[in-house]
Amino acid sequence: MIQFENVQKTYGKQVVLKDLNFTIEDGQFVVLIGKSGCGKTTTLKAINQLIPTDSGKILIDGEDVSKKNKAELRRHIGYVIQQIGLFPNMTVAQNIAVVPKLLKYDKAECDRIVRDMLKMVDMEEYAEKYPSEMSGGQQQRIGVLRALAASPPIVLMDEPFGALDPMTRDGLQNELKDLQKKLDKTIVFVTHDMNEALKMADVIIFMDKGEIVQMDSPEGFLENPANDLVKEFLGEHLYGAQTLTKVEDYMRKKVSTVHPSNGIHECAEMMARNSVDSLLVVDDDNKYIGTVEIGDFMHWGKGLKNIEPLIRQNERTVRMGEEAKESFDYLLETKANYVVVLDDQDHLMGIITKSSVAQNVATNLWGGENA
Repeated sequence: MIQFENVQKTYGKQVVLKDLNFTIEDGQFVVLIGKSGCGKTTTLKAINQLIPTDSGKILIDGEDVSKKNKAELRRHIGYVIQQIGLFPNMTVAQNIAVVPKLLKYDKAECDRIVRDMLKMVDMEEYAEKYPSEMSGGQQQRIGVLRALAASPPIVLMDEPFGALDPMTRDGLQNELKDLQKKLDKTIVFVTHDMNEALKMADVIIFMDKGEIVQMDSPEGFLENPANDLVKEFLGEHLYGAQTLTKVEDYMRKKVSTVHPSNGIHECAEMMARNSVDSLLVVDDDNKYIGTVEIGDFMHWGKGLKNIEPLIRQNERTVRMGEEAKESFDYLLETKANYVVVLDDQDHLMGIITKSSVAQNVATNLWGGENA
């Protein structure tokens, strides 16, 4: 349990944290959110005393963190930042084992921890690779595993996925939630993205000018935003304008694409990397040709030089400017995962997914209560 009791922090005459009082229960995923300068990162760093406070108390399981040895405190609190911070001269296995070694675990135990951690995210084959040999998303996975390696009860995460592309970020968000549930960790997570907060959090703490404006569940935020500032932030970062009706208002613009000349193994690797079972195929002018599916690779891909013979044209397509409702109805009534959005010249513009339907439902609920 983490308790803030009348915590204050100032820089000169500027009050950064103002009389904070709240409790984080064991096993909760708590997200700190707000506009830049609201105090969320300072609150996070105060927990492991990277930033000392001026007054009040921060207690972990009843112990005042300001009274504990700082190095010892931090060895028992995982910490992940946006910049990843892996040691470039160490292998993945060595990076993960850093804190267990500091805690004097023997080699056999360190090896077991590394093996178990990598197995949880299907990255066993990366143990002897160096950070420079991996993508940003893979490096950030290792950063998360390193923070969990010594089984700390608390993990602090400061916008860990903010620098990643949307598809990679979405996959890592899912993996982190799964890991948190499996390992029963208390996670305190800073973000400026309300979509991320609503997806990840058990509890959201919205801050402004060093104070807590609202502390509630995601459902509580959507049903009863505390004030106009929270409404504005939700609108700006989640829903946008309340008159969204066209497919382009809801489509995902960044999607994985390949060309007919791409090889089977190359495309299968891309599917695995992005956790998808199909890819959109375009020509050199980004004109939509069709899709390829992992099932076809397995059944018909052997001996083929490229994916061209396996391209399907069975996905539903719509044009920019069309009403989104028809696409939503189609996705709800069928087992399709997405609808392809094209412009008048058949250029691929994006896809409508089932999460777009959920966004539409949430927008309508929001608009209905605040019309």
